Amino acid sequence: MVTDTDAPPPERGSRSSEDSAAGAAASDAGWGPFGRPLFDDPAAQSLSRVGVVDVGSNSVRMVVFDGAARSPAYFYNEKILCGLGAGLNKTGQLNPDGRRRALSAIKRFDLLSQSMGIAPLTAVATAAVREASDGPEFRAQVERETGIKLWVIDGAEEARLSAQGVLLGWPGAKGLVCDIGGSSMELAEVADGRVGRRVTSPLGPLKLNGISGGRKAVKAHIKAVMADLVEQMGGGHKRIYLVGGSWRAFARLDMERRQYPLSVLHEYRMTPRSIQKTANWLTEHDPDELRQRTGTSSGRMALVPLASLVLKEMVRSFQPKEIYTSAYGIREGLLYEQMPERLRKRDPLIDACRFSEQHNARQPGFGKQLYHFLRPLFRNAPSERRRLVRAACLLHDVSWRAHPDYRHEVCFDNATRANLGGLDHPGRVFLGLALLHRYKNTRSGSRFEPVLDLLTEREVQEAEVLGKAMRFGAMFSVDDPDRMGHLEWFPKKRLLRMVLDEESRDLFGEVAGARFNALAVALEAESDVVFPRKPKPRKPAKTQPEA
Repeated sequence: MVTDTDAPPPERGSRSSEDSAAGAAASDAGWGPFGRPLFDDPAAQSLSRVGVVDVGSNSVRMVVFDGAARSPAYFYNEKILCGLGAGLNKTGQLNPDGRRRALSAIKRFDLLSQSMGIAPLTAVATAAVREASDGPEFRAQVERETGIKLWVIDGAEEARLSAQGVLLGWPGAKGLVCDIGGSSMELAEVADGRVGRRVTSPLGPLKLNGISGGRKAVKAHIKAVMADLVEQMGGGHKRIYLVGGSWRAFARLDMERRQYPLSVLHEYRMTPRSIQKTANWLTEHDPDELRQRTGTSSGRMALVPLASLVLKEMVRSFQPKEIYTSAYGIREGLLYEQMPERLRKRDPLIDACRFSEQHNARQPGFGKQLYHFLRPLFRNAPSERRRLVRAACLLHDVSWRAHPDYRHEVCFDNATRANLGGLDHPGRVFLGLALLHRYKNTRSGSRFEPVLDLLTEREVQEAEVLGKAMRFGAMFSVDDPDRMGHLEWFPKKRLLRMVLDEESRDLFGEVAGARFNALAVALEAESDVVFPRKPKPRKPAKTQPEA
């Protein structure tokens, strides 16, 4: 059970700008609300597999993106906590052991990329390499021994790329992106799909660790730097999007404290009050115990206390209402950098669902037909709800290979745990519950019941309606249900009507009838099945006798 009762509920319909932008781009070429499949676009096919390396102050990571580029799948992902920037404050140079380990990791990544056929890799280095006196020497060594050219970016560019990563997952993001690394912390404004003002600061945990004078001196330093950041970036930012491993570790600890029922970090939402509670909670518990409970590495856990001081001061100084965790950052920003503008405007959720349907469904393309068949039920729904209906229809059959007794569970797990951008946690649960009811009438006694606390009672009921609507529509016709008949929904009369064509009479058998009635019960409505009357033939006009 979520224990932070003081946290306000997430805003509904907060994606209206995102949905309208994605919808506008998707409506071209006659594809309606679904848009032309991204993976049919030559520009997207050229991005089918992209490898990037991020040489940070604390970690060195390689990510290979694959699949629908607008909502990237992670073909390969490997990270080494090298601590390249450890001790940089004192020595002015890269940490010798960290340098050795980083070079070893990059050599391995180079060989892996060659075996995958994606060489050369796009590689960037951030604060540690750009600030260390031996940074140029390290870059030359990497190029000499691997052929990889490290692109050393300044703080403003690092902020821009991280913000682009957030835009990859949140096309409608508006607020302040905060990316914390080992040696620096960057801020960037995002709004209307664009990156605005950017600034960098020395607030990375590795750099803070080198400040003498104890905790009091560190807090004073953080406060002074944060005051300068507020002056440069201004206030009034309603949302902050957190990027970086230390922030993700803090968010995981916040989940543990709250006993939050969903473990997905991307789009996990915190409030200023919950951050204050978790920061205090950390000081009251043994770090090793918390590390084991949350699966956090010892190297990462060692940085969390300092990162939590920065986060507390940032929340106090900027006073946001909501703080979101982003799993997307600089690496995704590099992928976004290579996208044509027309691809950036697309809806990542719908494209990911289209991709899944194309590769896993029995009848790719049926999801679009199913959506049109069910559309009368959701004609007056807000745009965000219709967006989730589209996503559910595309995913309604992608788990058909699972054992029949567990398809409903597989569907729920896929929706709530999949790597999907453009989907907040209530949206994940709504989608999962709808797909559960696509295969199973009841959810009573399900192991998923605790997760349903993220939805209101009305949202639970609406998800059930959608699931049972798909359950009926998907089996009524295995071809195109619109050709066999159509649904009519009269919400004021609480009447659900199925209008069948005469030639479709035999399709509406016992099972179809039972599922149609189950849908009516979920709608708390009466059901009616009718056949259109054939128009009476017109009598020929009487002719007047000749005079």
